[in-house]
This record gives sequence, C-alpha cells and structure tokens, in this order.
Amino acid sequence: MIILGFDTCLDKMYVTLAQNDTIIDSRVIETTQTHYHSAFLISTIKDILKTNKKTPNDVELLTTNIGPGSFTGIRACTTVARVFAQAKNLNVIGISSLEIIANTIDTDKKVLVSLDARKGKGYCAIYQNGKELFAPKAVPLEELKEMVSNEEFEIITDEAMQKIIGGSNYIELNKDLGQTLTKLAYKKSNCKETDYSWSKLHPLYIQPAPVTIKKTVTNNK
Repeated sequence: MIILGFDTCLDKMYVTLAQNDTIIDSRVIETTQTHYHSAFLISTIKDILKTNKKTPNDVELLTTNIGPGSFTGIRACTTVARVFAQAKNLNVIGISSLEIIANTIDTDKKVLVSLDARKGKGYCAIYQNGKELFAPKAVPLEELKEMVSNEEFEIITDEAMQKIIGGSNYIELNKDLGQTLTKLAYKKSNCKETDYSWSKLHPLYIQPAPVTIKKTVTNNK
C-alpha cells in the first residue's frame, strides 16, 4: 500500500512517501524569509511523487496532522488532504500533533506531550504503548504543573512549555515527524472498525483562532 503523508502544523513541513511501513522518501521543509512552509506543500507533494515515479493515482492512503498547532498550517494540510482524498476516493487518516510527537520515542512509560497554547494554557495529551490515556486538551498551566508533579511521565514539550514543566524539547530531538506520522497511519489503517473516509477528517481546533478586531476611527462633527 502506497501511503502519502504530510504535516504543516508545527515548526516545519513534512511530506513522506511510504510503502506500508517502509519509508520510500521523506522531505522536511523549513519556513523561509518570504514564505511560510505550508506554501510549499502542493509543490513538494508533486515533486516527491515525480521523483519516485509515482502519480496521484498510485497513492492508496493519505494521512495528515490535524493539529493542534499553527491555524494556517492546520487549514493547509487538512484542506489538501480532503480535496485529494475526495478526488481520488481515498481513505485519509488524521492524527494529532501530540500523538505524533509522543511516538517519536520508544518507551513503556506514560508519555505526556504538551505544547504552548498561550492564554495561560498548554495543549496536553497522554499516551502509553499506543493507547490514548488523556485526549488532547488545553490545560491551565497550574493544572499541568500539578499533573507532572503527582505522576511520573516521559515528558515531551516545545521550548515554551519546557521552561514550565521540563521534559525534552521535541524540536531539539530533531525527529522526522513525517516518517512517524506515516508509520502511525499504517498501523491505524489495519483497524477496520474505524471510518477513515475523507468526510470524517476534521481539523483539531482545541481553542478558537485568534481574532484581531480593527478599530474604526470616526470623525465627530
């Protein structure tokens, strides 16, 4: 089974091509001074398929990160996944960024992943041996501190959350999250009880997008 995976939700963009759980090719794209990394998503998908002598018709399964993360990045990859899957009548497996990051390390311990959610909160989820013990949620920082002080976890965070609850910074671990995403999707594809049709794919917006309200200046006569 040829699997195409992509992720634009976090600090880099990942596009990966695999056959079952064997990686064929993997690309990591960083943001430039002029373009956010998600701007290169379509062109990178085209290139990775062309380089490996594949066409969109060869792809049998799609997978993508559904968030949390950058609102622009989440919109980009989930929209592309839905359009691609609908056009080619493919299943698409959406996986949260927290689950992807949790699976970058090999441990039997409980893994707590937390990313900065701002507004005094951290996105948090807990996993152990492939099972979700605590679903992705925005947790107040004080509550997060209490969680990690009361129980032993393998903790993975970003730079902001590392300063608050410790753990390893996933960026410094320098893992190819695209490969992790694609291998996870292959495992999940064997679960016949789950509906992975494109219509079931939705972005994981745990908190509402930030809204900027422009002030209107009126002239009083």
